[in-house]
Amino acid sequence: MIRDAWRGLLKPVFVPASLVILGMIVFAVVYAGSAEGAVDALNRAITDGVGWWYILIATGFVIFALYCGLSRVGNIKLGRDDEQPEFGMLSWFAMLFSAGMGIGLVFYGVAEPLSHYVDPPQAGRIPGSTDAAANQAMELTMFHWGLHAWAIYVVVGLGLAYMTYRKGRPLSVRWLLEPLLGRARVEGPIGHAIDTIAIVGTLFGVATSLGFGVQQISAGLDYLGWVETNNWLTVGLIVGVTGLATFSVVSGVSRGLKWLSNINMVLAASLAVFVLLLGPTLFLLKSWVQNLGGYAQALPELMLRTAPFAEDGWSGAWTIFYWGWWMSWAPFVGMFIARISRGRTIREFVFGVLLAPTFVASLWFTIFGDSGILRQRDEGTMLAADGTVDTDTSLFVLLDGLPLAVVTSLLAILVVVFFFVTSSDSGSLVIDILATGGNLETPRITRVYWAVLEGIAAAVLLLVGGSGSLTALQTASIATAVPFSIVMVLACVSMLKAFRYEVATAPRYLQIAVSAATPAPGGHGAPHRRGISATLAGLDTNGNGAAAPETRAPLVVAVHELPARSVSVDADTGRVEIDHGARPQDPLGGEVFDTPEFAESAEGVAQREADERRATTRD
Repeated sequence: MIRDAWRGLLKPVFVPASLVILGMIVFAVVYAGSAEGAVDALNRAITDGVGWWYILIATGFVIFALYCGLSRVGNIKLGRDDEQPEFGMLSWFAMLFSAGMGIGLVFYGVAEPLSHYVDPPQAGRIPGSTDAAANQAMELTMFHWGLHAWAIYVVVGLGLAYMTYRKGRPLSVRWLLEPLLGRARVEGPIGHAIDTIAIVGTLFGVATSLGFGVQQISAGLDYLGWVETNNWLTVGLIVGVTGLATFSVVSGVSRGLKWLSNINMVLAASLAVFVLLLGPTLFLLKSWVQNLGGYAQALPELMLRTAPFAEDGWSGAWTIFYWGWWMSWAPFVGMFIARISRGRTIREFVFGVLLAPTFVASLWFTIFGDSGILRQRDEGTMLAADGTVDTDTSLFVLLDGLPLAVVTSLLAILVVVFFFVTSSDSGSLVIDILATGGNLETPRITRVYWAVLEGIAAAVLLLVGGSGSLTALQTASIATAVPFSIVMVLACVSMLKAFRYEVATAPRYLQIAVSAATPAPGGHGAPHRRGISATLAGLDTNGNGAAAPETRAPLVVAVHELPARSVSVDADTGRVEIDHGARPQDPLGGEVFDTPEFAESAEGVAQREADERRATTRD
C-alpha cells in the first residue's frame, strides 16, 4: 500500500511541501522557550510589511470578480456549451452555504462584534461602548466575512472550474497560470513550486481552524465546570478531533461524510434559530436590515483602509489576519466550489459565490453579534474580569443567559467538532490532490498523513504560543499566505488573458427576421414590408415560392467580431481584407491532454469535432 501510494505522488511537490511544514514545526518546538515573544515580533513584522499588500489585492479580487460577472466574460460556461449544471439552484446555494459556515463563524460569532464594540479601531475615531461603536462593529464584521472574503475564493474557484471543466486541465492550482506561463513552465519547477506553496498555505490554514476549534471546545467545557483548561487537555482534544477526522479519512464513507455535513448544517442553523427566537427577536430583525445597509455604505471607505497613522495594531490583528487566513484556505474552498459549479456560467458562479455566503454571514453575525452587544449594553455581563472580551468563552457566556444553556453549549461544541472533522477530511483530500498533480482518486494513507500533520501543526502552534496562542495561529496564517498571494495575483492576470481570447473568438448569435415586400394599398407608392426587413446574399427575400413571412422560421446567424487592426478596406474598390495574423492568439495554444477530464471538457470536445471535420474533408 505504501509503495503504491508513494508511486502515485508527485515527488517534486510532496517532498518539498512536507519538508517545509515539518521544518516549521521543528523550528517552533526547538525555540519554544522564546517562541511567545518571537511570535509577537514576527506578527508585527509581517503585518507591517505585507499589510498594505493584502488590503490592496483583496479589494483587487473583488473588482476582478465583479468584472468577470458583469462583463461578457460572464457568459462563458464552466463546462461544455451544452452542459447543464450538475446541481439545481437550491442545492447549489445550500452547498455554498455549507462552505460559508465553519469553525470561524462559531468562534467569532459573538466575540468579533463585541470586541469591535468595546475596543474599536483607532482609525475609525469612534469611542468604544457607544451606539456609533455598535453600528461600526457590525460593519467591520461584515467587511471581514462578506464580499472580500468570498472574492478571494472566487479567484481560485473560478480559475480551477474554468481550466478543468472547460479547458480539460488537471484539478490543480498550477494550471491557473498556464495562459500566462505556458504548459512547459507549468509542468516544470515553477508549477511544482506553485502547488507546494498551495499545500503549505492550506495545511496551516486548516491547522489554524483546528486551533480555534480546540480553544473554544476546551473553554466551553471549562466554562461548564467539567474540566480545567491546561496543555494536556489541549493535546488530548487535538488528538481526539484529529482521530475522528482520520477515521473519516480511512473509512472512506463519502456518503456518511455528506450526511455528517448536512446534519451539522441543521445543528448550526438550529442554534442560530434558537438564539433568534428566544433572544430579542424584533431587535435582531431590525439590526439585520440596518447591518446590510451599514455594510454597503461603509464598504467604499473600509476596503482600502490601511490606517498608517494608527498605532493600536488593530488592522494586523483583524483585517490583515483575515485576508491571510482566507488566502490560505483559498485552494481548499476554491476546489470545493469549483467541483460543485460545473455547467454554470461564470456570471452565475460569481454572484452565487459572492452573495449566498455573504447573506448567511450577515444573518449569523446579526443573531450572535448583536445579541452579545445588546447583552453587554443592558447587563454588562459579556466581558471578562479585566474588562476585555474573552474570545474563547464569549459564545458560552451569551448562551448562559438563555434557557437550556447546558444543552445549547454542548450543541455549540458538537458543531465545532463536526465542522473540523468534515473540514479536515476535505482539506486532506485537497492537499493530496495537489500532491499527486491533480489526481482525484488519492490513496487513503497519504490523506491520513496530511490529517495527522494538520493536528501536529495545530498542537505546536497552540502550545508554543503560550498565552499568545491566538497570535501564533494568526501569524501562521498570515505568513504562509504571503507567497500564495503572489500566485493569486498572477492567476487573475492569467485568467483575464484566457477570458479575453475566449470572448474575442466566441460567436455572438443574432436572430434576423426576413420578410418579403408587399405592394402598397391600391398599387400606388413604394412597397412596404411586414416585420423586420433585411437583405442577405443567397436568401429569398421576395417571397417567390417561399412560405409566408408569418410562418417562416426566424434566421439565426453567428457573428464573430474582428479586431479593428485586423481589417483593412480598399478606399477605391471597397474590398475588405482580413489579416488573420492580427487576430487574437490562443494563450493555451490548443494543447491536448490524454486524460478523462480533457476528453469531457469543452476544449476536448471542440478539438475532437475539429479532427473529425478534417478527416471528413480529406475523405
